[in-house]
Amino acid sequence: MDQIALHHEASAGDTNRQVVNQLPPEVVQCLENARFLNLATCTNNQPTVSLMNFTYLPSSQYSPEPVIVMTTNSSSKKTHNIVANPNVSLLVHDWVSHRPPTQTRRPSGGSPGPEHRSSLASVLMNLNSGEISRISATINGTAELVAQGSDEEKFFREQHLENNTFDTEASTMPFGSRQLQAEQGAGQDDGGRESFIAGEEVRVIVVRIKDIRTSDWKGGVSDWVLVNEGVPAAVNGVK
Repeated sequence: MDQIALHHEASAGDTNRQVVNQLPPEVVQCLENARFLNLATCTNNQPTVSLMNFTYLPSSQYSPEPVIVMTTNSSSKKTHNIVANPNVSLLVHDWVSHRPPTQTRRPSGGSPGPEHRSSLASVLMNLNSGEISRISATINGTAELVAQGSDEEKFFREQHLENNTFDTEASTMPFGSRQLQAEQGAGQDDGGRESFIAGEEVRVIVVRIKDIRTSDWKGGVSDWVLVNEGVPAAVNGVK
């Protein structure tokens, strides 16, 4: 089997560092294309990662800077983590993940080889091969719980609800989408949106972006530092 040439760049330092006053276009496209992201919070050296619906807003009357909006139950682990430690990381990508066939069958069965792969699986694999040239983005920022009952909370909640209202019925969504809706209140006509976005116990989270690390599938990485005039630049939260 021909090996795909990969390259590796050290990810601990300032790799291809660029200081910008707006998000790079490729990161914006990634945020606009992706349906979900992974939110990492941490307290007492115990990290927690959650799969989240999100809304990207390039600017608003409440923030001239780009923000990412999410919602969570007031009693959730991530809510308590954010109160104790507002520093968060987000991982977002817009390609479809597909496991390629292994060279040998594993005891558990492993991935099917080419001779066992259905035509549909082959099509999906080919589609993924075409998409895999896109980036993933790790975004570091500061999260805050918007004041309950405020106009700001109402605005961000409405934007988030609108961004997560789809024409597609839940029955035709990918399994991951259906599973997340089930966990967050599926079974309602709105697919659970009223439960996980508009419910009385739901808090609105706004993440203000500090820096971004982009990575392509060959291991190439770049650092993007988002700054305002007069604010010292930082990479991965370190000035």
